[in-house]
Amino acid sequence: MHQALLIYLTVGGAAFLFPGVGGKRRALVPALLLAGFFLFFLFKLPFIAETGAWHQVILWIPELGLNLEFLLDGLSLFMVILVAGIGALVFLYSRVYMKEYQETGRFYLYLFLFAGSMTGLVLSANLIQLFIFWELTSVLSFLLIGFFHEKAEARRAAFQSLYITGFGGLCMLAGIILLGSIPGSYSLPAWLASSAAIRASSFYVPGLLLILVGAFTKSAQFPFHFWLPTAMKAPAPVSAYLHSATMVKAGFFLLARLAPVLGGTPEWKYIISSVGVLTMLVGSYLAISQKDIKSILAYTTINGLGILVLLIGINTEQSASAALIFLFVHAMYKATLFMMAGMIEKKTGTRDIDRLGGLARHMPVSFIIALLAALSMAGLPPMLGFLGKELIYEAKVELPGINFPLLVLGVLSNILMVAVSLAFLYKIFLGPPRRYAVAPDEKGWLLLAGPAVLALFSLVLGLFPDLIGNTLINTALPVMHAGAGEVDLKIWHGVNTVFFLSLLTVFFGLLLSWLIIRKTTLLEAWRRMNNAIFYIRFSELFSAAIDRFIAFSGRKEKVMQHGYHRYYILTIVSFTALLMWGKVILGGVEWPEMHVRVESFFIPVLVGVMVPAVLYSTLTRSRMAAIIDMGVVGYGISLIYMYFSAVDLAIMQILVETLTVVIFVLVLQRLPRFAILSTRRTRIRDLTVALVFGSVMTMVALFAVQANVPKPVSEYFQDRSLTDAFGRNVVNVILVDFRAFDTLGETVVLITAALGILVLIGKKTGKI
Repeated sequence: MHQALLIYLTVGGAAFLFPGVGGKRRALVPALLLAGFFLFFLFKLPFIAETGAWHQVILWIPELGLNLEFLLDGLSLFMVILVAGIGALVFLYSRVYMKEYQETGRFYLYLFLFAGSMTGLVLSANLIQLFIFWELTSVLSFLLIGFFHEKAEARRAAFQSLYITGFGGLCMLAGIILLGSIPGSYSLPAWLASSAAIRASSFYVPGLLLILVGAFTKSAQFPFHFWLPTAMKAPAPVSAYLHSATMVKAGFFLLARLAPVLGGTPEWKYIISSVGVLTMLVGSYLAISQKDIKSILAYTTINGLGILVLLIGINTEQSASAALIFLFVHAMYKATLFMMAGMIEKKTGTRDIDRLGGLARHMPVSFIIALLAALSMAGLPPMLGFLGKELIYEAKVELPGINFPLLVLGVLSNILMVAVSLAFLYKIFLGPPRRYAVAPDEKGWLLLAGPAVLALFSLVLGLFPDLIGNTLINTALPVMHAGAGEVDLKIWHGVNTVFFLSLLTVFFGLLLSWLIIRKTTLLEAWRRMNNAIFYIRFSELFSAAIDRFIAFSGRKEKVMQHGYHRYYILTIVSFTALLMWGKVILGGVEWPEMHVRVESFFIPVLVGVMVPAVLYSTLTRSRMAAIIDMGVVGYGISLIYMYFSAVDLAIMQILVETLTVVIFVLVLQRLPRFAILSTRRTRIRDLTVALVFGSVMTMVALFAVQANVPKPVSEYFQDRSLTDAFGRNVVNVILVDFRAFDTLGETVVLITAALGILVLIGKKTGKI
């Protein structure tokens, strides 16, 4: 699997770097690569059906449990076939759609990398690795949504999607780390083996909530749903790929992948089901009142994502099979409709549904394709979408406990979806003809090729559902729900509760669509009511919150980042001292035993000389006297080193102290006369901070001296200095070998400081 990803990146990257490849041809290389991926993984279907999974592990940092892991099982195979198959068609569509725009090479590169990132995401078996690909899809979607960066709306939509999905990704990472501490690994097989321990842990609920935030933001669940309609500022190929078949499905995929680990609990069932059903209703309700055809499709996408999340929350065998078939159905018809929306905009110059109509006579093939896709979205026979709706109803009917409210809300949502689908189709293709600046046509067969293939597949699979049921669905179902049996898909389920629910849905959906089409005043009243009810739009509220946060950050910066370095140092020292004293006083730390012991007359004499020198240096008004007093302290410390036989430290201290005194004396010659620039209050403050910090460091030193260490670290260096570093001077070996990077860092600091001094002197003299 990793070889396939490497080939994809290598061949595709070479195509983009090769200067002779033009913008149009750059669309063909990713299309061919993704088509090859589609066939490669499709031919793996018999192997996965027989063996169950193909797991690859590449060691990276095994000590930290970080390895590159790839897993091809029924679920990931299902997803990668969608990603590759629809991706190839979208690239072919893009070749014609994007030909009038500038910098299409950049667009194809972003879309190419996104397809690779999504493939890596669904094949990842290490959750940290999955998170990396997850964030790559967020960043690349930001670049794709903001492709028309000269437009403020596109930039705002791109940033909004990045903020929301990026925030969710960080929450997801926190949840992965939290739950990963239970099995001690981030490998998916390890999580599956420890599923019972994870669900029984006290970390389960907070970890689950954090992961759900990541999944909900990615899959545009309420209340994070608003970024998806805003993202329709992106080019149509982006909407057809990211917002129907790939990116927005990543949240569902994560939940499906972790359902065997985290599912089966009341928290999983009620939280996910509640969010899913609410999102489902919000999407279908708001879709009716939209005018922009891409906005209509965006809100119906929200409805579909809500259904998928609801089915994952139900977490039964029936709901899992319904989720898989609906995932396939939704990707097929939504990619088709988004590509048709882009073509309609190209041919008519508008996406306003109230300014469209009568396109069936100008674009008959487009009408047939849109008809098949709209029937599938409405869940009407003979399309595959009808079978998906039937399975969803069946899953809700067989759910114990909360089946009735879910059924009522589900039927209501589907009624709205039938009405939206039929009204969408009628107003664009069958309604009163409109006047267009240029007569619409169907030139550019690649604009129709992708939608036609997807619509035809939906029709064929609707008539012969076993083609997908006996292959993809039956292979993926055991991954989501252990012990699941084979699914028997058929378009006719007999006369039962599900059949009457479908009849009810179709009847009221047709009635509502007729009212919307014939009674324009009803739709206008609906829109006015929505504007009154939802006068606070989530998107605007989010933008306002971001603006206020930026303003708050600006005010905070003026207070905290004021530019006075002495206050920065004062804050750091004060906070550190108070934190350490708090630990000593409130942390239950036993105070060290202090015994005054005079081993030699030499040490008290040195201390008696150094203490007055320190005090005098703080009180004198003579800079020269202060420097001499500080020199006395430095040389006194070097003598203490000598007393304890640390000759090398003593020599270093003497050299440093001598250089410091000389440099200070040279600098003092250029300074103005001494003056007291600080107030008494400032000096008292500085004295207080110095005493507090000095006293706490003294306590730390006392604690360190009396620390009960079973084996001193010095023994390690003494034992290994000669054998490992071939040096008898332990201190030198530590500096040069054991602490080589530390010494290198200090050297770099000194060189940098010397260069800075050289520049300053050069600017003064004019010689650099």
